[in-house]
Amino acid sequence: MNQEFLENLKKRIKAGVVSEQEPMSSHTSFAIGGPADYFVQPGTKEEIKWAVTCAKEAGISYFIMGNGSNLLVSDEGFRGVIIQIGKQFQNITVDGEILTVQAGALLSRTAKTALREELAGMEFAAGIPGSVGGAVAMNAGAYGGEIKDVILDAEVLTPEGEFLTLTGEELDLSYRHSCIFEKNYVVLSARFALKKGDPEEIQGKMNELAKRRKEKQPLEYPSAGSTFKRPEGYFAGKLIQDAGLRGYTVGGAQVSEKHTGFVINRGGATAQEVLFLIRQVQKRVKEQFNVEMHPEVRFVGFSDTEVKQ
Repeated sequence: MNQEFLENLKKRIKAGVVSEQEPMSSHTSFAIGGPADYFVQPGTKEEIKWAVTCAKEAGISYFIMGNGSNLLVSDEGFRGVIIQIGKQFQNITVDGEILTVQAGALLSRTAKTALREELAGMEFAAGIPGSVGGAVAMNAGAYGGEIKDVILDAEVLTPEGEFLTLTGEELDLSYRHSCIFEKNYVVLSARFALKKGDPEEIQGKMNELAKRRKEKQPLEYPSAGSTFKRPEGYFAGKLIQDAGLRGYTVGGAQVSEKHTGFVINRGGATAQEVLFLIRQVQKRVKEQFNVEMHPEVRFVGFSDTEVKQ
């Protein structure tokens, strides 16, 4: 452990929290992952900047995470500092039909706030388990709606330590894509432009989507949601099912029998088991249908060799 780095972090992070050897299984929806050497939950955007700056100055690897709903963290954990923009950073303010939301706020809470304010447009997001920061970075979507439909702009931290505001167009949003990862930006907050609506209709739509999720998705097991991006012209779940992989199991990891687009942790699954299962699905679908399956899940703490196909 780098004591000087740790002391420097603790000196800079006052509103937030700094810990050591934090088990990442406690912070991911897969409930999998070894310890991060250092774990920081900043409380302000300046503290996010300081956490990144301290890591860079010390030559220590860092990774920015949100709610951990789209991550597979190695069983060995992460040798460096994980900066979680989460519980300490989730303020939501309403100004007319515009919601300004800090990156750590959950999408579900954002959608509930919109409902309370009688604002329509965020219904699709009510059941997505991620945070706003991750949702902007991935252009999260479900049931015909996505972030790019409602976002006005987002404030980001650049690698040079500047605070920038990017319009929806500048974010370059498309299917499960934005410029955030490419440019190594950190999402700090976002503004959503919604429209006044009938609260009963908004609630009704949210209830309908919740019902569909419960019926079709394996919500009773830890997972990272849809494991693969939708290949152009195909549906990931159908390809996996047609490849005969429904219920395919490796240790505690399994292709869900309820929805083959989900890889689930049936209990005690390791990151290596999940990774091996994902690679087997990719291999079998490629062999049978000549279609490349690209994971939506991000891999943290693995070597490049481990995650390459």
